[in-house]
Amino acid sequence: MDGVFAVNKQSGATSRAVLDQLNRILSSSKVSQESLQKLQNTRKQAQGKQRIKKWKTTKLKMGHGGTLDPLASGVLVIGVGSGTKKLGDYTNGSVKKYECVGLLGGSTTTGDSEGELLLKTEVDHITNDLLEQTKERMVGTLDQTPPIFSALKMDGKRLYEYAREGLPLPRQIKSREVKITDMDIKNDTLTSEHEYVFLKSEVDENGKTLAEQLANNPTLNDHPVPFSREWKEKHKNDNLLPLEMRIIKDSKMYEDEEYRAPLLHFDATVSSGTYIRSLLSDMGRAVGSSAYMVKLVRWKQAEWELNKNVFEMEDFIKYGEEIWAPVLEKVLSSRDGNVNVREEMEKSIKAHPEAVKLEAEKVEGEEEEEGKKKQKLELSEDYGEPSSKKLKT
Repeated sequence: MDGVFAVNKQSGATSRAVLDQLNRILSSSKVSQESLQKLQNTRKQAQGKQRIKKWKTTKLKMGHGGTLDPLASGVLVIGVGSGTKKLGDYTNGSVKKYECVGLLGGSTTTGDSEGELLLKTEVDHITNDLLEQTKERMVGTLDQTPPIFSALKMDGKRLYEYAREGLPLPRQIKSREVKITDMDIKNDTLTSEHEYVFLKSEVDENGKTLAEQLANNPTLNDHPVPFSREWKEKHKNDNLLPLEMRIIKDSKMYEDEEYRAPLLHFDATVSSGTYIRSLLSDMGRAVGSSAYMVKLVRWKQAEWELNKNVFEMEDFIKYGEEIWAPVLEKVLSSRDGNVNVREEMEKSIKAHPEAVKLEAEKVEGEEEEEGKKKQKLELSEDYGEPSSKKLKT
């Protein structure tokens, strides 16, 4: 079992957890046994004449071609066996397409909804035309840096701690060259009719929120908003400065449970190494406000694209090896990702109705057994049985 394939990682899971789950499923399958035996023989030969204990290789060699944050979902490229040698091509040189949804009017320590709210800014002046104009400034080659509200460290101190304390940065944040090939702002941008609740500021011992403490903080301007080299060359005689950030001082409206911040929703095709959270943050700052991410989907990485040649995790979890193994073998042997996984999975499911039925019965049986265990545990708790006895149930 050697080659590269891709799965759709769901939001909430780490890339490592997805990789480990796949490894357990594939390593326990019949089709992987030959690969495991080869791996075992190779490792034994590497030991030479040294005395070693008898052991058996139980896990395939696997890796992924570029991590996705827990919040993000989408294409996660997986290498298995000799396919792991190709993963560097995906981490360093592949083009990726993302869908990003952010909320305007706030910045967080992480650039997304997993962080702590640190800043609130005005949004009433933002229009679709202003966002379209700003987008044009971003498309092309630019030197991207993490925003000041970042968990990255400088001289042992997190960047956002400098902002919190009103201290200047010891030196400029190191940038990296990235390329934004295309951006498409979606029609629902600026709508407030959505499910995303605006984060609340944490209050310190003096009863002040961090957003209030940072309202007049000069460190926020230490990080310049990057515009593309192509746009700056074309408009070198124009005003290249972003709008001045308009920080909110009276933020009672934002604390209302019913408040919904306007969306900033876009697709972006970018080079490897591009921080989408930074791109979103820079868009917010360029229009005189701020933004943090609430949703991120990697729709495409190199030749791998959702709804085409990418597996769903459910394909491996819900169905037995008889269903997914033939499709996986086709993908691994194709070498160019031209197998339509969704179509092939449908064909395989139809071709193995008994396997689907058996797998469904197996899942149903496992759920029933789990229900019985739970019922026994609840009964033992009702009768006050000791914990050691509960463990035996």
